Amino acid sequence: MANALYLNYDHCSGCKSCELACRNELELGLGEWGIKVHEDGPRQNFKGEWHWNYYAIPTELCDMCEARVAKGELPSCVQVCQGRCLHYGTVEECAKMLADAGGKGMVMMP
Repeated sequence: MANALYLNYDHCSGCKSCELACRNELELGLGEWGIKVHEDGPRQNFKGEWHWNYYAIPTELCDMCEARVAKGELPSCVQVCQGRCLHYGTVEECAKMLADAGGKGMVMMP
Protein backbone atom coordinates (compact mmCIF):
# COMPACT_ATOMS: atom_id res chain seq x y z
CA MET A 1 0.00 0.00 0.00
CA ALA A 2 1.26 3.47 -0.88
CA ASN A 3 1.61 6.09 1.83
CA ALA A 4 0.80 9.78 1.77
CA LEU A 5 0.84 12.93 3.85
CA TYR A 6 -2.41 14.75 4.65
CA LEU A 7 -2.21 18.45 5.51
CA ASN A 8 -5.26 20.02 7.19
CA TYR A 9 -4.92 23.77 6.85
CA ASP A 10 -7.79 24.59 9.24
CA HIS A 11 -5.58 23.89 12.25
CA CYS A 12 -2.17 25.23 11.17
CA SER A 13 -1.10 28.04 13.49
CA GLY A 14 2.07 28.90 11.57
CA CYS A 15 4.41 27.74 14.35
CA LYS A 16 6.90 26.42 11.75
CA SER A 17 7.91 23.45 13.92
CA CYS A 18 7.51 21.25 10.84
CA GLU A 19 9.97 23.42 8.89
CA LEU A 20 12.65 23.17 11.56
CA ALA A 21 12.19 19.45 12.20
CA CYS A 22 12.40 18.73 8.47
CA ARG A 23 15.49 20.90 7.96
CA ASN A 24 17.21 19.13 10.86
CA GLU A 25 16.16 15.65 9.69
CA LEU A 26 17.32 16.21 6.11
CA GLU A 27 20.33 18.29 7.20
CA LEU A 28 19.33 21.10 4.85
CA GLY A 29 21.16 24.40 4.67
CA LEU A 30 19.83 27.91 5.08
CA GLY A 31 17.18 28.71 2.51
CA GLU A 32 16.47 25.02 1.81
CA TRP A 33 13.19 23.50 2.87
CA GLY A 34 11.58 20.07 2.75
CA ILE A 35 8.34 21.65 3.93
CA LYS A 36 7.66 25.38 3.99
CA VAL A 37 4.94 27.28 5.85
CA HIS A 38 3.41 30.05 3.75
CA GLU A 39 1.43 32.90 5.29
CA ASP A 40 -1.70 34.40 3.76
CA GLY A 41 -2.76 37.52 5.60
CA PRO A 42 -3.74 39.47 7.37
CA ARG A 43 -6.41 40.36 4.84
CA GLN A 44 -9.98 41.55 5.05
CA ASN A 45 -12.70 39.95 2.92
CA PHE A 46 -15.69 41.71 1.37
CA LYS A 47 -17.75 41.05 4.53
CA GLY A 48 -15.21 42.92 6.65
CA GLU A 49 -13.91 39.72 8.31
CA TRP A 50 -10.21 39.40 8.86
CA HIS A 51 -8.34 36.25 7.86
CA TRP A 52 -4.82 35.10 8.58
CA ASN A 53 -4.05 31.63 7.28
CA TYR A 54 -0.98 29.39 7.18
CA TYR A 55 -0.25 26.63 4.67
CA ALA A 56 2.47 24.02 5.15
CA ILE A 57 3.55 22.89 1.69
CA PRO A 58 6.06 20.10 1.04
CA THR A 59 8.78 20.94 -1.50
CA GLU A 60 10.65 18.79 -3.99
CA LEU A 61 13.21 18.06 -1.24
CA CYS A 62 10.60 16.23 0.88
CA ASP A 63 11.17 12.48 0.86
CA MET A 64 8.54 11.89 3.58
CA CYS A 65 11.39 10.90 5.88
CA GLU A 66 12.03 7.58 4.17
CA ALA A 67 14.71 6.61 6.72
CA ARG A 68 12.46 7.38 9.72
CA VAL A 69 9.45 5.61 8.22
CA ALA A 70 11.59 2.54 7.41
CA LYS A 71 12.33 2.32 11.17
CA GLY A 72 8.61 2.56 12.01
CA GLU A 73 8.74 6.23 13.02
CA LEU A 74 6.58 9.10 11.78
CA PRO A 75 7.98 11.72 9.42
CA SER A 76 9.61 14.47 11.48
CA CYS A 77 7.06 17.12 10.45
CA VAL A 78 4.17 14.92 11.62
CA GLN A 79 5.97 14.04 14.86
CA VAL A 80 6.36 17.69 15.92
CA CYS A 81 3.16 19.26 14.55
CA GLN A 82 1.64 21.09 17.53
CA GLY A 83 -1.74 21.61 15.84
CA ARG A 84 -1.94 17.97 14.75
CA CYS A 85 -2.76 19.16 11.24
CA LEU A 86 -0.28 16.78 9.57
CA HIS A 87 -1.04 13.07 9.28
CA TYR A 88 0.97 10.25 7.70
CA GLY A 89 -0.82 7.13 6.55
CA THR A 90 -2.03 5.20 3.56
CA VAL A 91 -3.33 7.05 0.52
CA GLU A 92 -6.79 5.74 1.35
CA GLU A 93 -6.64 7.03 4.96
CA CYS A 94 -5.38 10.43 3.86
CA ALA A 95 -7.98 10.70 1.07
CA LYS A 96 -10.73 9.89 3.59
CA MET A 97 -9.43 12.54 5.99
CA LEU A 98 -9.45 15.08 3.14
CA ALA A 99 -13.02 14.11 2.19
CA ASP A 100 -14.15 14.24 5.83
CA ALA A 101 -12.69 17.76 6.07
CA GLY A 102 -14.76 18.87 3.10
CA GLY A 103 -11.77 19.07 0.79
CA LYS A 104 -9.92 21.50 3.05
CA GLY A 105 -6.26 20.66 2.84
CA MET A 106 -4.01 18.63 0.62
CA VAL A 107 -2.82 15.05 0.18
CA MET A 108 0.80 14.55 -0.93
CA MET A 109 2.24 11.30 -2.23
CA PRO A 110 5.92 10.58 -2.90
